[in-house]
Amino acid sequence: MKYAEELVRAMEFLARDPRTIFLGQAVACPGTAMSNSLKSISRDKLMELPVTEELQMGMSTGLALSGYVPVSIFPRWNFLLLAVNQIVNHLDKLPIVSNGGYQPKVIIRTGIGSERPLHPQHQHVGDFTDAFRLMCKSIEVIRLEEPEQIFPAYQKALEREDGRSTIVVEYGDYHGEK
Repeated sequence: MKYAEELVRAMEFLARDPRTIFLGQAVACPGTAMSNSLKSISRDKLMELPVTEELQMGMSTGLALSGYVPVSIFPRWNFLLLAVNQIVNHLDKLPIVSNGGYQPKVIIRTGIGSERPLHPQHQHVGDFTDAFRLMCKSIEVIRLEEPEQIFPAYQKALEREDGRSTIVVEYGDYHGEK
């Protein structure tokens, strides 16, 4: 299957779990390439939010502590940077500071912005995968280079029992190229 088709398949798989909820910008309405992968998801699973990245990540952590598995969508790494405090100081550290007492599971979906056919300039195409791997002690960061990596990565993120959250990194250009 193609990259975009695998993303649709993975999102449909996640949506079948009663604990999942998808939240972010352009989740319940069109606006990004990621929106296209959510078209078949029931509207009651989609929570559209304004551009409030830190609030979104805090909500995601709170939802996870309440038993949900939030799929928190940030269309580009550059937007996710605005949620670093919530990710690095809160979500990542909760399992550590609570000695495993709190293990919120959040699936963070982000991407390296598309450069083709139009380059949106450097504030939209960052790849901070390696930096987040260094900053996060309990969150796994998985970069999706090939279509066949997509479904297993999201399946692992949902089904993992090790108390870890997951950041899944997509390539915007691959939605239409692979």
